[in-house]
Amino acid sequence: MKRAIAAALAAASLTAAASAGAAVTRDDFLVRNTASLVSLCSVQPQDPMAVQALHFCHGYVAGVADQYQAMGAPRPGEPPPYCLPEPRPSRSQAVEMFLAWAKANPAEAKAEAVDSLFRFARATWPCKR
Repeated sequence: MKRAIAAALAAASLTAAASAGAAVTRDDFLVRNTASLVSLCSVQPQDPMAVQALHFCHGYVAGVADQYQAMGAPRPGEPPPYCLPEPRPSRSQAVEMFLAWAKANPAEAKAEAVDSLFRFARATWPCKR
């Protein structure tokens, strides 16, 4: 029961941040969970920290993507963790795709943002075996 309530609250907070454009807080920049990253990446232009939030979002996503790609295949002969399509999506397109994925997966709200980005990339761009 407690898990169901926690999941519902997490879903509500993620959905509220993504759709209502909740104001970014300084705490969001600590990226303690996926909801914080969603808040930064879905910042509204009128937010006083909009420029900083959007730049931070793009830098965070790009850094995680670079690190994840650099990891490569875990064992020889296995495919890489994910395979970007050609042409590759722009960073802005990838962020929008992540936001849509996060909205469709509200249980991710309390997960570590880096883990959610990994799950997003694997689900969105699986490699053919």
